Amino acid sequence: MPRKVVQGPIRDKEKTKQKLLAAVGKILRTKGYSGLKVSKIAAVAGFDKKLIYEYFGSTEKLIDEYIRSQDYWSRMNQDNIQVDISDGGKELSKVAILNQFEHIKKNKELQKIILWGLSENKPILKKVADDREEMGEVLFKNVVDPHFGDQSMRYRAIAALLVSGAYYLNLYTAYNAQMFCGIDLKSEDGRREIEKAIAEIIDFAYESK
Repeated sequence: MPRKVVQGPIRDKEKTKQKLLAAVGKILRTKGYSGLKVSKIAAVAGFDKKLIYEYFGSTEKLIDEYIRSQDYWSRMNQDNIQVDISDGGKELSKVAILNQFEHIKKNKELQKIILWGLSENKPILKKVADDREEMGEVLFKNVVDPHFGDQSMRYRAIAALLVSGAYYLNLYTAYNAQMFCGIDLKSEDGRREIEKAIAEIIDFAYESK
């Protein structure tokens, strides 16, 4: 008779880790970041809190891993998007920022994380922001800066406005009104107008180099 395989948190480490990460997301959605306490995370996941320390080392490292799994720019790096960069990064800029605009709209947990980063000074959030900046710097130095030369800072400023605008418009319409400058950002037509404007601004920046 074959021996019965016992299933449990110790034998199924990856599944347990995913449940703990999912618990962080659920608490963020329902209670906000103030609810991210070790005992609460463990209770929502249905495990003893000692597993958080065993599998992640600390509550902070668990939350850090969750944030990175949701952060758009961290995920873009992991997804390894294949785009021709022979145009100096124009198409890559469009794909990255347009995808960001859509990703933030759909990801309610990421919206909470962004708000958390704006309202509190936390080392865990600063580290993610610093890593995001480092990743962006690699893109600028290796692709965009060589194309723009002495005008590279001008394009960096344009990119900063587009990226921050994608964040703000999604947060504004998620938590306040749906109209911005007379555009209904909760409608497909309204969002399409913003997407067209992003693409046109990037085209203009590259054409007027």
